[in-house]
Amino acid sequence: MTEQAPIPAPVPGTNPADAAYANGGLAVVAALAAHGVDTVFGIPGTHNLEFYRHLDRFGIRAVTPRHEQGAGYAADGYYVVSGRPGVVLTTSGPGLTNVVTAAATAYAESRPMLILSPGVPTGLERADVGMLHETKDSSGALSHLLVAAHRTRTAEGAAQAVADAFALFAGSRPGPVHIEVPLDVLEGGWHGTTASPWPPRSRPLDEDAVDTAAEALAGSVRPLIVAGGGARGAAAQITALAEALGAPVATTANGKGILDETHPLAVGANVRWPSVQQASRDADVLLVVGTEIADSDLWGGLIGDQDLAGAEGRSQTVIRCDIDPDQLHKNLRGDVLVLGDANAFTDGLRARLGARGAAGGREDGADRAAGGREDGADRAAALRREVAREFDSTQIGARVTALVQEAAGHDVIVSGDSSRVTYDGSVHALVARTPDQLLYMPGYATLGYGIPAAIGGRLAAPGRPVVCIVGDGAAMFAIQEIVTAVELALPIPFVIVDNGGYQEIEHQMVERGISPFAVRLHQPDFALLAESMGAHGVEVAHTDLDEHLPGAIRAALAADRPTIVHIRVGA
Repeated sequence: MTEQAPIPAPVPGTNPADAAYANGGLAVVAALAAHGVDTVFGIPGTHNLEFYRHLDRFGIRAVTPRHEQGAGYAADGYYVVSGRPGVVLTTSGPGLTNVVTAAATAYAESRPMLILSPGVPTGLERADVGMLHETKDSSGALSHLLVAAHRTRTAEGAAQAVADAFALFAGSRPGPVHIEVPLDVLEGGWHGTTASPWPPRSRPLDEDAVDTAAEALAGSVRPLIVAGGGARGAAAQITALAEALGAPVATTANGKGILDETHPLAVGANVRWPSVQQASRDADVLLVVGTEIADSDLWGGLIGDQDLAGAEGRSQTVIRCDIDPDQLHKNLRGDVLVLGDANAFTDGLRARLGARGAAGGREDGADRAAGGREDGADRAAALRREVAREFDSTQIGARVTALVQEAAGHDVIVSGDSSRVTYDGSVHALVARTPDQLLYMPGYATLGYGIPAAIGGRLAAPGRPVVCIVGDGAAMFAIQEIVTAVELALPIPFVIVDNGGYQEIEHQMVERGISPFAVRLHQPDFALLAESMGAHGVEVAHTDLDEHLPGAIRAALAADRPTIVHIRVGA
């Protein structure tokens, strides 16, 4: 049994008549408010109106994208910047199925997302009676794609499902959760109380494993830290640990900015490059925190001394920490396995290393540590020089990203897509100071993410500059969301780098001996399209980027509405 919590007080000035509708919709919205939700993304529909009835009562803002997939991506961008789970309201049937790709993206990237939808009335499951938006088994289908999917039976059960979802987000590997509320429950009665949140599900740290990890790190000569998206909340602890050890830090794309990339020990989000992968093999102690180190980050390479994994007399010790036990050996077997939260683990390491007197000189880690440890800042600087040789900073995505940051400032949030301008550009060219500056999804690699994610990011941080940089192919997956940004009067520059189609796929065709087919596309005049949508539109010639792009970005950030900045680069 859980204790019952009072309904949060309604916002003064809202319609008191709505309070008379003590139904399942009120139970769900009250539970959202009790968990601090202040923004939801979705599109009102015939069957979900009882959710919408109660939002004003609790001061919850409803953002209406032009497609439910955009709602999901905006919710994801909102989470990455705010740290609060994104919430999506859909209607039944096509509204829910439209958001599935965004939800699958959240699953692949281990990001929390709560999706709420109506469902067929109780007793009509799989009945196939031909009612509006009828779907064979929504929850059953989504249960195979998401972390969890629940079909509730009562208003109280729906409220409890919301509480359970937030507990899961707080204490387990996060991901998307779907809650289906049958129409008779959504519109039916509720007793007026909502379940209190369950405490977060968490496991106590294995203190012996933390002791072993600390001992290995204290005696290390060439330690290296690899941090992923699961360590984003432990940025301060990772920084302190790196400084104590004098250890360089490389991150995955999802971990970008965990260590300020201007820090002397920062290697950046560069685990894909051969030099960093070689450094991971050369490290005597490799600490991997909060990442599955998947091929989507490594681009066919490997992290760690894989050939000798588990071998007797091996010279490398691999320490892995993850909140999900299934991740601990994924793609690289560990020698010391710590199941738990990255914050608690790194706090435990710092306490033990401090007690051992293992700190390595100045706070920036530039001095040698006692015991012959190699200079971490020198190692990191050497790696950055090698990465600079491997990464082509002259290609269009890198140039555009650098000019955008020059114009927008060091704290700019950049939203990208599965566009070459992102994965060959912004991921490496953006100099991130904090772990919320890149909105991207390297694992699922979907198109259509960048534009709505930028909207979610800007709503989460209205005082910070947010810029979207995408290719023309990706832009066309979500171009309708420019209207959403206009409606919200968001001064976001949407930079569309237009090469006339799917150029990367065209290159892959040529490499396979296939004549380019179905990849050279007609594109609109994006600047004129922007004007027709109520946004500003400008063109910048790719030959004049240095001269004109920074000014266009500054003007767009100071505007009263979004701006499309169209850069034509040809085929």
